[in-house]
Amino acid sequence: MAVVAGIDNSPSAGAVIERAIAEAGWRDTELKVVHVVHIPYVYTEAPIAWDEVAEAERAAVWERVADVLAASPVPIETVDLEGYPPDTLVGYANDEGAQLLVVGTRGRGGVAALVLGSTSHRAIHLAGCDVLVVKPPELD
Repeated sequence: MAVVAGIDNSPSAGAVIERAIAEAGWRDTELKVVHVVHIPYVYTEAPIAWDEVAEAERAAVWERVADVLAASPVPIETVDLEGYPPDTLVGYANDEGAQLLVVGTRGRGGVAALVLGSTSHRAIHLAGCDVLVVKPPELD
């Protein structure tokens, strides 16, 4: 059973991975770092290369955290998925029988969190394992 960490392209992604590395080390298990691309369905007559958009997002995410991943003392597997991030991430963690799911929060408050939704909030309610929510460093 692994520790699973879900990241996006936010500045707190590195902090989420660092915390997940520590948890995986304490638990003597591997870490699976997951990024979920979500391309919303939109109607447009203009041709859009959605595969290229998704690939550019993936590249930006993994580039942002490359140094943190490279410095890890625990084995890490990176995983790219597509879908609605909260449900896809939790589904992956549940399917993997994860010991722990580590996610970040962007620190949105009140109305913004209600309107925009919250991956961390949804993960807490849907995951079959414990969920650790890492605050962005600027909120410490």
